[in-house]
This record gives sequence, structure tokens and C-alpha cells, in this order.
Amino acid sequence: MGEYENLRKGERGAWVSIIAYLILAISKLFIASIGNSEALRADGLNNTTDVVASVAVLIGLKISRKPPDKDHHYGHFRAETIASLIAAFIMMTVGLEVIFGTLQDIINQRANEPALLTAWTALIAAIIMFGVYRYNLKLAAKVNSNALYAAAQDNRSDALVSIGAAVGIFGAQLGVFWLDPLAGLVVGIIICKTAWDIFTDSSHRLTDGYDENEIESIRDLIEAHPNVWVVKDVKGRLQGNRKLVEATIHVNPQITIQEAHTITDEVEAILEKRLNIFYAHIHIEPYEE
Repeated sequence: MGEYENLRKGERGAWVSIIAYLILAISKLFIASIGNSEALRADGLNNTTDVVASVAVLIGLKISRKPPDKDHHYGHFRAETIASLIAAFIMMTVGLEVIFGTLQDIINQRANEPALLTAWTALIAAIIMFGVYRYNLKLAAKVNSNALYAAAQDNRSDALVSIGAAVGIFGAQLGVFWLDPLAGLVVGIIICKTAWDIFTDSSHRLTDGYDENEIESIRDLIEAHPNVWVVKDVKGRLQGNRKLVEATIHVNPQITIQEAHTITDEVEAILEKRLNIFYAHIHIEPYEE
């Protein structure tokens, strides 16, 4: 099926993120240690959590491609969501460590002038991450992957974090030494915010939450079919990026079983083409006044 092929293609984006984050994390942490910058250190730790998150996405994509088996009749699509949930906990732990560490530096007034090299490192990292963001955004649109699109947005936020870190370091270079640990504090808050967003989204998916606006779009598409008289009920849930939809429709009670079956096939084809819903179960009932 096309969804399995898209999952395979989406793994390329995860690998690009992993390699970029790994190189940047090592570089930032090393240069921050010799250049005495809390902001760059926090940014490096942020990229470390991003490595974990990207690995989780990669593992989830690989497991999700496993076909259904005797005890996973709907496949393994939720593996990606579970991996993202685990990554969120790790990111929150690192984010809190950064916040508490930089707060202690601010309270105890432990602020030193960071080396100019740390600022340029942050700026170069921002340019690299913006390039990764553009690549993953384009790939996500091509393979229609929500997970890769979310990863691309994370790439963009990381580029902005690096720019913020550079601003803090340049400020410290001008004598405002407290800007460096303050920038580190802001980075820590951004890490925690990103972790919370991943946690809430993953929890929503795992508890069968579904976008109400898309439910209405599904209902409108089904109702637009000329042989559907009434749409009685529409339900949806997610397994990873796979959308599972169930709908009950009323049709002319005088048509044959074959005609009714043709209607369900046409409705399912419309949902697949227009909303990328590859699994839809349409239940037909005869219309009654």
C-alpha cells in the first residue's frame, strides 16, 4: 500500500535529522565547554534531546511498517506515537535540568563573558538547521507524513533557538554578561514547551482523539455523494499517522446489495483521494422516514 511506501521514504528525513543533530550537539557542547557559554551549552543539550526524538521517530517508522499479524490486526502504526511519548519524557527531563542550572547561575550571579566563537557556532548551526527544516518540510509534503511535518517544525524551532543563543552571547560580548545564562534559560523553557506539545499530541492520539474539523470535512464529503441520503454517524481515530474512519450512511432502501456495495466503494475512494484516509469502514442502512 502507498502508506507503507510513504513510511519508508519518510525514514530518510529522520536520518537527516539524526545526523545533523548528532554533529551539532557534539560541536556545541565541546565549543561551549571551551568557550564558557551557558546558552550554547543549553542549545547543545537541546540538540541531544532532538537526537533522541529523531531516533524515536525513525524506530517508530520502521516498526510501523511491519504488516498486521495474529495479535496486531490493524498493524503496528501506533509504535511511532509510543516512541514519541517516550522521547517527550526524556526531553522534559533535559529541559528541566537546563532551567534549574541556568537559574542557579543567574541567582548566584555566575555570569562570565563567553568566547566569540560560541556565537558564530550558534549562527552556523541555525543556518544548517534551517536547511534541514526545508528538506524535511518538502519531504513531508511529498510523502504526506504528519510525523515528518512535526519533525520539520521542530527543526525550525531549533534554528530559532540557536539564533536566540547567538543573540544572548553577542549581548554578553557587549558587557551584558547575564544575557548568556538568560538565553540558556529561554532555551530550557523552549525544550520543555516542545516536550509538552509532543506529550499532549501523543496522548491525544493514543486515547483515540480526532480532529473535530476533519470529522466535519469527512461528513461533508460523504454527504456530497449523490446516492447518500443521510450521514447518520462519523467516527475517527488514529494509529500513528494512519487514519481509521467509520461512518454509517442511509441510502435508498430500494437499491440492490450490489448497488449499495458500489456506493461504499465510491465513498471510500473519495476519502482516500481527498483526505488520504486509506482505511474507512462504511456501514449502510436503508433510509427510513
